[in-house]
Amino acid sequence: MLNKHNLVFLGPPGAGKGTIAQLLARDSGLVHISTGDIFRNEIGSGTELGKKARGYVDSGGLVPDDLVSEMVGARLSRPDCTPGFILDGFPRTLNQAGLLKPALCRIGKKLDCVVNFEAPYDLLVKRLTARIICSKCVTNYNRLFSPPQKDGVCDLCQGALYSRPDDSLDTAIDRLRVYKEQTEPLIEYYRDEGILVSVDGSQSKEITYPMVLEVLR
Repeated sequence: MLNKHNLVFLGPPGAGKGTIAQLLARDSGLVHISTGDIFRNEIGSGTELGKKARGYVDSGGLVPDDLVSEMVGARLSRPDCTPGFILDGFPRTLNQAGLLKPALCRIGKKLDCVVNFEAPYDLLVKRLTARIICSKCVTNYNRLFSPPQKDGVCDLCQGALYSRPDDSLDTAIDRLRVYKEQTEPLIEYYRDEGILVSVDGSQSKEITYPMVLEVLR
């Protein structure tokens, strides 16, 4: 049984936080939430927030942090998040972290824990350039470290697996650079808040997942 239920998963691309978030959501009843999912749902449903976001997206601009945090807050206020949630991919910047706190406060919630996934740079590059994704359920696999049981077929839903065009070496290096510049400062921010724990994301999910369960108990 978990004692920490309102979570942020932090770590560089390729550190395994998305995979562990899926496992934790499956086993604990916590809701796994990514900003991409929120954007698609709000825009697709035509909500007021979605209409505002669509204006920026359609014009090729970035959605402002205050609007993103408002959308996140609206998502976390839904009944399915009552048992708890795993925010994956938000916040990405110190400004977003500063906006998240009052957004949570407005709906009577607060973060219990931020889990920081650590892994060496070379390993991250290898993982990012060998990733394959299910076209149906979006489960992540890796040709080197966590391949599917049957080549090209998802273990969970038998969907076809594919490689994203942006999973190239150049893209991987750029994504890691952006993380270091924009998101890595959150480690110190949440350490100062007293809610940061770090886990070894370089191991297989069979090893990392029990580590995460332990720190959340």
